[in-house]
Amino acid sequence: MQVFDARAIADALDWPTLLGALREAFSGDCVTPQRHHHAIETPGEEANGIMLIMPAWQPGKFLGTKLATLFPGNADRGLETIQASYVLSDATTGQPLAIFDGGEITQRRTAAASALASSYLSRPDAATLLMVGTGRLAPYLIDAHCAVRSFGEILVWGRTPEKAQGLVDSLVERGLSARRVVELEQGVRQADVVSCATFATEPLVHGAWLGEGSHLDLVGGFTYDMRESDDEAISNSSVFIDTREGALSEAGDLLQPIDAGVFSSDDICADLHELSSGRHAGRSTPAERTTFKSVGTALEDLAAAIAVWQR
Repeated sequence: MQVFDARAIADALDWPTLLGALREAFSGDCVTPQRHHHAIETPGEEANGIMLIMPAWQPGKFLGTKLATLFPGNADRGLETIQASYVLSDATTGQPLAIFDGGEITQRRTAAASALASSYLSRPDAATLLMVGTGRLAPYLIDAHCAVRSFGEILVWGRTPEKAQGLVDSLVERGLSARRVVELEQGVRQADVVSCATFATEPLVHGAWLGEGSHLDLVGGFTYDMRESDDEAISNSSVFIDTREGALSEAGDLLQPIDAGVFSSDDICADLHELSSGRHAGRSTPAERTTFKSVGTALEDLAAAIAVWQR
């Protein structure tokens, strides 16, 4: 059985390759049961840990399972918040083929899903990207979004100024035009694409701040109690999701507005399957405000692992 570490995965999964793999997977035939989601009590910590078990398979081809944990207290320990491993097997025999660094798979496929959605939903002439959040996922999201749109400027906002400036400095060192914004509202008003990856439990982005023709990418909220946008941001935009099953069972950004009576599951325009298969065209006008809400799906992990294996 082969072992692929983070470097091997990064070398194999350039963004065009991964975007193509996700587009094919979302438009193809993949079995994706609902993931197992368990709270893990962490005595003495402010928040519980979370364990996710995520299987998916292509009949007669490949079978994969990810075991992932999320412990918010790891940040204070100098450890990654998300720890994960991924096992790829033969779907005919069950024989394990390879084990992967699940963290690298997760970060890359999550960012690529947002970029894939943006390729259908953001304006082709989008010039300014705002990154809300400075965690491990932030640079992946920036790189993935830059793979589908030519941004002239990248803005960064984070609760900790030092972390935000550190991310900006790393982007500038790579030759990108980037700067930190102090006031989130100002950054949102300036941006054509706003990408959020935080652990927020109260809305950060307000609908009143979003400009005509903007695209909002919501990645961080993956439980009912978590949300990054307010009701207006959802109710006054065309909403798209990665999967209906996941979004309508775990996405606080949608479930809370639904419970408040300002949004309905019937208002969701399409998921990534419908976008990738051409059943929905995505953005319809330059002035349309679009929102993409993802919670992640095992299909994305499987597509990424197969792409690495085949290369």
